[in-house]
Amino acid sequence: MPVVFSDGVRVKAQFRSNCKGLAGFGLTALVMATVSVSALPAQPVDDDEVSAPSSALDIPSDLTIFGKSDPTIRKATAIINGSIITDTDVEQRLALVITANGGKVSDDERQRLKLQVLRNLIDETLQIQEAKANEITITKDEIDQTFARVAGNFKRTPKDFAAYLREQGSSEASMKRQIEGELAWRRLLGRRIEPFVNVGEEEVNAVIKRLEAAKGTEEYHIAEIFLSSTPETNAQTLENAQRIVDQIKGGGSFVAYARQFSEASTAAVGGDLGWVRAEQLPEQLAAAATGMQRGQISSPIAVPGGYSIIAVVDKRQVLTADPRDALLALKQVSISFPPGMTQSEAAPKVEEFATKMQTVTGCGTVEKVASSIGAEVVDNDQIRVRDLPPALQDMILNLQIGQATQPFGSLRDGVRALVLCGRDDPQTASGPSFDQIYAQMEEERVNRRARRYLRDLRRDAVVDYR
Repeated sequence: MPVVFSDGVRVKAQFRSNCKGLAGFGLTALVMATVSVSALPAQPVDDDEVSAPSSALDIPSDLTIFGKSDPTIRKATAIINGSIITDTDVEQRLALVITANGGKVSDDERQRLKLQVLRNLIDETLQIQEAKANEITITKDEIDQTFARVAGNFKRTPKDFAAYLREQGSSEASMKRQIEGELAWRRLLGRRIEPFVNVGEEEVNAVIKRLEAAKGTEEYHIAEIFLSSTPETNAQTLENAQRIVDQIKGGGSFVAYARQFSEASTAAVGGDLGWVRAEQLPEQLAAAATGMQRGQISSPIAVPGGYSIIAVVDKRQVLTADPRDALLALKQVSISFPPGMTQSEAAPKVEEFATKMQTVTGCGTVEKVASSIGAEVVDNDQIRVRDLPPALQDMILNLQIGQATQPFGSLRDGVRALVLCGRDDPQTASGPSFDQIYAQMEEERVNRRARRYLRDLRRDAVVDYR
């Protein structure tokens, strides 16, 4: 369980150098931040790179090009220390971002995303270059294994997943390049930074004492997107942050935007800060979180160094058993409607369904009641209350064993009711262990140094934009 400590330091879920976490990342995660390198003059071309004289083909030197360029041509968009990023590279990576956000992006938003993707690719290139400079090599087998795990998350074979990526306008090569960047960077951090990071036993014990002292107080499961800014870029950063909020409120994925654009250490885990208390957050974020409901997303919040966008994923009390962690055994009873049926035509059947469900007097009678109205029954064991839609959670918590919920649903999806057949109440939460807190504190310190490391790579890079 991620922990945030009282000094406001953000700690992300453990993501060690073996990159086990990649298997759960969907389109995989990037360690990203905005590039602040200015465009530099184009480098001179070596004599042996100049094309053969056109006079051999009798082509005039004074000519006019007609028509538009072929978009399939891989022309350079940027050259980073000699490594080329082409427009095709940008478009294929952009396709992953758009796919993760439902495929609906305005032309203006697409152009903004394209610029951000280019910055991300520059960071990725710098990370791979630095890993190679330190004699770190990511093998083809390692990349293929991770690609197969990602494909499995989409319930596809690697071959089918590669075809899916092509359908979305991306490619297997683009995904594998992203995987290579992640693996190379984590391995580099494991060699250059992790061995030199120390966490004292007394520091961990102090955190444990603070958690125990806070028992019973409210805490929040927070996700965050952080965008850095300077006085010169403040207005543009705020505008970008507001666009992200608008996209997410319009149906975009908070996790996807966090992975692609957040500059916090939690970007790799979709912005997940884990469970935190208000006093563990910066003052500005705490004030916003305490006034938000579950599932809400904030407007951009000014914080030192930039802007944050937070989402309140959930709420609970510190080290206290939460009823919504109870495990349920349920029977789902459902009826469906033929296509084209109107609300008025379906009303008598819905009314009959509701009446019959009121006659359920225990889980042993469910099948009999369901068969009398042509309903289907599906058993669902080991369902947590908090995994149900919010509208059903309070309803379920107020049921006795053998009782049914009120009907819910729609003509398109069918009308359903849940019958509570069993409930295992949660034990009092024990909080994170010493080892968990130690690992999380160590990981945060590694990430802080990693951000400085990447900042230095950007500062020293030679980037030629084309």
